[in-house]
Amino acid sequence: MNQSAHLEGGIRSAAGRRTAIDPWHQLLDDDTPVEFSEEDVVRLHWWLLQKVKLLSSPGTPLAEKFEIIRWVFTDPERDTKPFSFVNCLRVVSCSPLSELPFIGSLDPQEVRDWLRVRLHRWLEATITCYPKWVQEAVMANPNWVAECLAKNPQWLNEEVKRHVERNDLFS
Repeated sequence: MNQSAHLEGGIRSAAGRRTAIDPWHQLLDDDTPVEFSEEDVVRLHWWLLQKVKLLSSPGTPLAEKFEIIRWVFTDPERDTKPFSFVNCLRVVSCSPLSELPFIGSLDPQEVRDWLRVRLHRWLEATITCYPKWVQEAVMANPNWVAECLAKNPQWLNEEVKRHVERNDLFS
């Protein structure tokens, strides 16, 4: 069946009945390469960098904050990969197509140091709604908490619920 007949009339099953067209199937199974303009690529780098602002928002879920932190403070060997934090800084700060005025090359380590100084305060702002024992656990071992949240974003909420249920049962 040619593409235009496929789009107009749906797909015929083996029995000859029409079945609904699944637009997602067509989109995802299309082998036609998607072309992005240079401006689109710069915008995507900018969009990724905008995510860093979520670190300062107390309402940003802890799992999302840890995901952003992992991206910003990744292994140095990943800094050269497309869409790494370092490459996003480079593209956005140097491209004439950027949303920002030209500011020239930024030192990624300086930006990371600036963020690192504020991270403790930003994490504390997010966990103030949790019981004291959770706050202490997060601040004492953030890497472990981040790993648990990466596996299950609801892990912390489930642990709090279990703790509350255990205390209610034995009180």
